Amino acid sequence: MHSGGVRRAVAATAVIASLVTALSACGGAEGGGTDAGRPATRPHATTADPTRIPGVGDRLQRQIPSGSRQVVAVYGDGKNSADSKVVLYTKHGSAWQRERGWAGHNGKKGWTTDHHEDDDRSPVGVFTLSDAGGVLPDPGSRLPYTRSAAFAAPRWWAKSHWHDFDYVIAIDYNRVKGTPPNDQTRPEGQKKGGGIWLHMDHGSGTSACVSVSRPAMRYLLRTLDPRQRPVVVMGDRADLAA
Repeated sequence: MHSGGVRRAVAATAVIASLVTALSACGGAEGGGTDAGRPATRPHATTADPTRIPGVGDRLQRQIPSGSRQVVAVYGDGKNSADSKVVLYTKHGSAWQRERGWAGHNGKKGWTTDHHEDDDRSPVGVFTLSDAGGVLPDPGSRLPYTRSAAFAAPRWWAKSHWHDFDYVIAIDYNRVKGTPPNDQTRPEGQKKGGGIWLHMDHGSGTSACVSVSRPAMRYLLRTLDPRQRPVVVMGDRADLAA
């Protein structure tokens, strides 16, 4: 093959890889609005017990692994709301301490306890956080980080979405831990959805992911430590408290 043909073939392969990644991830072509990276207010606690994550009821509290010492709590504003607050808690001894909080977004149609592909809702639950990656170079992530142009959002998406996947942290929902976030394996099948990440915010709801500002993503990447067994506890406030 002539050199020009080789270059065209390589370029086409890169475009296809980027498209497959983007279509399998959240943050669809719709969106826009202002940046939601402003600091979040402290979520209302349902208990003064420092050994519990505020606003999280017994059902989900029991699902937090006993060895976890870092929890990213996502407090959805409502069952059908795309707005949420994201708070990082760290365990010191037996007490959970609030470290940082940010405004964020979740699925554009809100939340569900039975997530399926293309329902535009984020799954409620407790999920481990094992792998990270993105278009940009590793900013100092403690989680294993995969840099690849294949994470890039297609340029036919709204411009406000082009940087959604500059940094991502895989939420371990229907995926194989220990693989790059854009790995396509779905252990529970395609209908259960997948490719659910923490990623950069574009100012509105996602397809199922949770989004926060660029500074928040950089902070989380540099702070979440596999040795601390980090998890995300996510859902609308009513489901979280149940």
